[in-house]
Amino acid sequence: MVKAISILGSTGSIGRQTVAAALRLGLPVRALAAHGNIRLLEEQARQLRPDFVAVYDPERAQLLRTALADTSIRVAGGPEALTEAAVIEGADCVVTAVSGAVGLVPTLAAIRERRRIALANKETLVCAGELVMALVRETGTELIPVDSEHSAIFQSLLAGRRAELRRILLTASGGPFRGRKRAELYAVTPKEAVAHPNWSMGAKISVDSATLMNKGLELIEAMHLFSCPPEAVEILVHPESVVHSAVEFLDGSVVAQMGVPDMGIPIQYALTYPERRRSGLERLDLLRLGQLHFLPPDTENFPCLAIAMDCARKGGTAPAVMNAANEVAVARFLREELPFGEIPRCIAWALRRIGYVQEPDFAAIAAADREARALAAEYRPEDGQD
Repeated sequence: MVKAISILGSTGSIGRQTVAAALRLGLPVRALAAHGNIRLLEEQARQLRPDFVAVYDPERAQLLRTALADTSIRVAGGPEALTEAAVIEGADCVVTAVSGAVGLVPTLAAIRERRRIALANKETLVCAGELVMALVRETGTELIPVDSEHSAIFQSLLAGRRAELRRILLTASGGPFRGRKRAELYAVTPKEAVAHPNWSMGAKISVDSATLMNKGLELIEAMHLFSCPPEAVEILVHPESVVHSAVEFLDGSVVAQMGVPDMGIPIQYALTYPERRRSGLERLDLLRLGQLHFLPPDTENFPCLAIAMDCARKGGTAPAVMNAANEVAVARFLREELPFGEIPRCIAWALRRIGYVQEPDFAAIAAADREARALAAEYRPEDGQD
């Protein structure tokens, strides 16, 4: 079990549950970081008494600095402050729960310092998976996945050797619109899209779940985490969200990790691995559950997944472009600037217009990310018709 942690993205859904896990385990928190939810960040700081708090928005950092003036807690603002929080002295683990590509730089810094990475920021591996995992291997850093699916794969693989893996069975709830046709989905509202049937999540990841882009991102993340090609990852829609994912070994054995849909379990495991501790969370009752269902994914009516699968096969800068365009398109949808049905069209439009680099370095990935964001910000529905 780790001795002390830093939490990046502490005011988001995963961050809040990580705070709860730290309190449950009696685990000191040395640093907190968030985008700009000052009210909650102040509450967390007063409760946890970290040495340092980082705020991505510099103006809001000043507000928090004033609010915490009666404490000894140091406050800093800007992207570089997140990196400082990631490598804060005294923390041997950083929970990377920020949303989006902003998590890449602080995660790399923590890897170089050989801190355990409890990874809840899938975009880090989507954008730069090969480079990140090469650095993980070079430094010998522990990288423990927090996403429920990847935690399940990680745990299931403990039943065998990595060389014995035949395929990964990556499960998906299907989101709130499972079974609907593409034409029906075009004009759904943000309120409808963030109403996930099983999980309590932030707005962005809820929309990604609704479009099935989240499963595409997880496919790419799984490829890098577990060193397997995209064709070795099979996606199964599992509406009950009880089998969090499974692995099939060469002999035909399938090992799955199951549990109630509660992120508190994989978060705690990433902090206590290789041990397990009592969590006080709800237990799985299979008799009450009764049945489990598995279905193929619907890529025709949910084209974001098909786009992600194609980018997974293509590799290079394609996943970074896809991720950046998706982040902007989802943000525009949540602001009601773009219809739900235009999210995949915006992503596909950006992918068609940006030059592709097969073996990028970090600079090429950053350039592709910037270009994709600029294009997606300018996208209009009529552009998607070409």
